[in-house]
Amino acid sequence: MKLIRLNFAVLAFSLFALPSLAFEAGSDSIRNCTWCHAQSGKGYLPAPRLAGQKPLYIETQLLDFREHARDNPFSRQYMWGAAAHLGPETRHALALYFAELPPAPANDGDRQLAATGRAIYEEGIAEANIVACIACHGPNAEGVGEIPRLGGLAYSYLKTRLRQWGEGYHRSAAAPMPRIAGTLSPTQIEALASYLSFVR
Repeated sequence: MKLIRLNFAVLAFSLFALPSLAFEAGSDSIRNCTWCHAQSGKGYLPAPRLAGQKPLYIETQLLDFREHARDNPFSRQYMWGAAAHLGPETRHALALYFAELPPAPANDGDRQLAATGRAIYEEGIAEANIVACIACHGPNAEGVGEIPRLGGLAYSYLKTRLRQWGEGYHRSAAAPMPRIAGTLSPTQIEALASYLSFVR
C-alpha cells in the first residue's frame, strides 16, 4: 500500500513537470498511469479501463479529482493526490493518449443477467421513471463529449460506481445519474453492469 501511494506521488510530480503534449507509450508519464490502468488502458481493478474512453470525459474527471469534486473513497485515497498538480495541457494530453487506445470489452459480467441489463439500457424502467441509458450514452454505450463510454468497462467497476452514486458519492455526476443510480435495485445494477461489460 505504501508503494502504491509512492507511485501516485511520483505520477503527480512527473506529470506536473512535463511541458510537452506529445506523450509516447514509453514515456514516464504514461508508465506512471499504466501501473494501475495497464499499458493497454484496460485497467487493473479497481482502476477503470481508459482505452477508447471519451477524451473530454477523461479530462473532466482529472479536473474533478484535482478539485476534489469526485469524492468516492478510491478517488480520495489515490486520484486526488495523483491529479493534484496536473495542469490543463497535461490533462488534455493524457486524455488524448488513452482515448486513442483501442478498447476491448472486459467480458466479465454474468451472462445470465446480460439480457435483463440490455433491456434496462435500451428501454429504461418505465414504472420507476428511469429513462433508457441509450438516450445519453449511445446505441453502443460509446458515450459522447463529457458523457462517458460505458461499453466494455469491467463489471465490478460499473457495479461499484453505480452503488456509490446511490450512496451519495455523486458530487461530480450530472443529472439524472444520481437519481437513477439511487433508484436502481442491487439486482438491476448487477444486470446493467453485466450487460455493459460485454458491449464492444
